[in-house]
Amino acid sequence: MPCKDVFNIMTSEVGDYLCPDGLRDEISKNIKNLLIIDCRSQSEYTRSHIRGAINVTLPSLMLKRLKRGNLNISSVIQNNEAKERFTKYSKTATIVLYDECSTDINANQSSVISLLVKKLRQDGCRATFLLGGFSTFEERFPEYCQSQDQESNIIGLCNLRISDEPKFSDSDNLSTCSTASPITCPFPVQVLPYLYLGSAKNSADLNQLKKYGISYILNVTANVPNTFEDEKNFKYLQIPISDHWSQNLSSFFPQAIKFIDEARNNQKGILVHCLAGISRSVTVTVAYLMCRENMTLNQAYDHVKMCKPNISPNFTFMGQLLDFEKDLHGEKGTDSGDESLNSDSEKLSPTSSSSSPL
Repeated sequence: MPCKDVFNIMTSEVGDYLCPDGLRDEISKNIKNLLIIDCRSQSEYTRSHIRGAINVTLPSLMLKRLKRGNLNISSVIQNNEAKERFTKYSKTATIVLYDECSTDINANQSSVISLLVKKLRQDGCRATFLLGGFSTFEERFPEYCQSQDQESNIIGLCNLRISDEPKFSDSDNLSTCSTASPITCPFPVQVLPYLYLGSAKNSADLNQLKKYGISYILNVTANVPNTFEDEKNFKYLQIPISDHWSQNLSSFFPQAIKFIDEARNNQKGILVHCLAGISRSVTVTVAYLMCRENMTLNQAYDHVKMCKPNISPNFTFMGQLLDFEKDLHGEKGTDSGDESLNSDSEKLSPTSSSSSPL
């Protein structure tokens, strides 16, 4: 329902804003000259949002950078079409930001919408906020709202460095990472001497697998088939997870880490893949680096990003990695870490070539 006080506040001094009727009129005129940014959670955005809006949900790691003024907003737009539209029109179009029920963005200087408006204005953009937020607009103009699947124009972590500078060591084990990897790499990317990160397409390319000595495949999807499961030279572990905010990928970290360790101990290459190789498989790879290479989340994320610039774990997975980092810091010694891994060994066991996809 709309904000209770919105109609009384519309005439007060709350700074530059756009009322629901004004936004409706702007949308009707020419959507190309209007950029709408939804500052609510992904779940709220997916349920319903203003037509044409781009969702931006910033976790605490990114909020700190935004507060310091270090966040380049265009650099974190994952969808290419949305990024091009923002880059092309951000300096000439009106940018309207909204959350659920904003009546005064100055009331909370640390809110996402307040920080984004401030940053955009500092960058020379004509940014304003929707008075009354989405709840008021939806109540009055439901025909200008729509629902959307999770695979939408969401501002994500695609081109974001969590830390300002990578701080991991220059050990030989990490020297295999190539900083020259293209944004859309047709080949699996080498993260460690035995560990490769890739997509479903990479997992089905037998020539590539043989070229890189890969015989272990960690499939982090619910429906991509294990292409070579009938061949004795391949061993699979499939984690039945979708790239959705509701999924608990961290519960499978122990099995994934042990499976990667098995490949390493047998001196075999292992490919960790999901569908596109940017979210689920990246999350597992980052978790492995944190656990086995003693990296912080920042260091592990930066290392993988240097190898594969287009990584973009969803925000739920990033939160699970943060919790995993806390768990790792709470462990004392190798024995407690191994106990943690062994305690979950029954959840999902590695399968041989006779396994079937889940």
